[in-house]
Amino acid sequence: MPIESWRGGDVDIAVIGAGAAGVGTARQLQVLRPDLSIVLLEASDRVGGRARTIHPFGADGAAVDLGCGWLHGASTNPWTKITEEIGLTVDRTPAPWSDGGRQLERGDPATKAAAAAVGKFFERVDAYEGVADADLSTMLVPGAPWNERIYAVGAFMTGAELPKSSVIDLGRYDPGPGPDWRVRQGYGTLVASYGLPVPTILGAEVSRIDHSGGDHIVLSTSKGELKAKAVVVAVSTNVLAAERVAFWPPLPEKIEAASRLPLGLANKLFIRVSEPGMFPEDTHVMGSRQDRRTGAYQLRPFGAPVIEAYFAGDLALDLERQGMEAAFDFSVEQLKRVFGSDVGAKLSPLVMSSWASEPFVGGSYSYATPGASDLRGVLAAPCNDRLFFAGEACSQTRYSTAHGAYESGVVAAEAVAKAL
Repeated sequence: MPIESWRGGDVDIAVIGAGAAGVGTARQLQVLRPDLSIVLLEASDRVGGRARTIHPFGADGAAVDLGCGWLHGASTNPWTKITEEIGLTVDRTPAPWSDGGRQLERGDPATKAAAAAVGKFFERVDAYEGVADADLSTMLVPGAPWNERIYAVGAFMTGAELPKSSVIDLGRYDPGPGPDWRVRQGYGTLVASYGLPVPTILGAEVSRIDHSGGDHIVLSTSKGELKAKAVVVAVSTNVLAAERVAFWPPLPEKIEAASRLPLGLANKLFIRVSEPGMFPEDTHVMGSRQDRRTGAYQLRPFGAPVIEAYFAGDLALDLERQGMEAAFDFSVEQLKRVFGSDVGAKLSPLVMSSWASEPFVGGSYSYATPGASDLRGVLAAPCNDRLFFAGEACSQTRYSTAHGAYESGVVAAEAVAKAL
């Protein structure tokens, strides 16, 4: 419920950031404390944050998710229930990487060997009992034949290269029991629709949070000054680390935690297919078997005439900087391996995400640098029962997911409701 003419004022609770965490916080507060006034402040021109759905084929055509797209751990993911409560559709087609899913080269001996090597890698991560943390590259078997594939999968998981990421943090990751499902109308549509009952001010960038007062917090925004009894900060770690929001008095422990829990990068390129029948529906294939710099390709999701290319880590950053045509050329060369040298004539670039360049986000999802996993708790801790924090990076086990973000918002809402 966007408020068009807002120019500041007083409110009981202000929530900063209208992504999955901020929307989840606000909706939970409406349930817990209907007596309190709540406002959601969003710097960009839309609700959803890193969940963003577009409709390149028109309103009745397939929904395309430029951000998060899968209901991971769907049987216990709260967004699954919310999807059905608000009248959207959960698509229960098995994810291509799961049992029963469609993987183009599943029966291929090399694909099986690579999958086994990746599985052993994650077993080593989960079994790690070192006193000190380590980076993920230390979990590789030196000289093993499938290390490049493990590098690629590690980047898809964390958004970063193996040497940057914490073993302990990845060992704690648990999105909940599967399967992985989708929202037919789009995950971005889901988050934005769920946020509709919340009074929301778009284009309101918060530059300063003054929490020095005894009974109120003063927010300086691009649309005026706001006083609130409590504030929930639900912005990305990269925004916090860059000190795009200044705290007074300063909160150096929050800034340090955010900087050591940076956002990795994953981008999607959607490729239009002129002859859809050439490609099987809802089928997954890796662009390269032997190179860490590879895309993963979802062929015709929901039967749409597109291929969804997924890039992560350094490759994603390089392609984002070079632009959509470069990402398209890279993808075509990889798809030729599977579908033959003339496949490029049937393909054209449609749309691409650029999450590193998104001004109020700065990346995709958080990973912990070695030794930083416990800082997720530091980031999430409230200050003086008036300043609270939420977001996927605040989740110890479900970071990097929209439901981890939502659950952190519920925790923050419960703490606010109690404090006031």
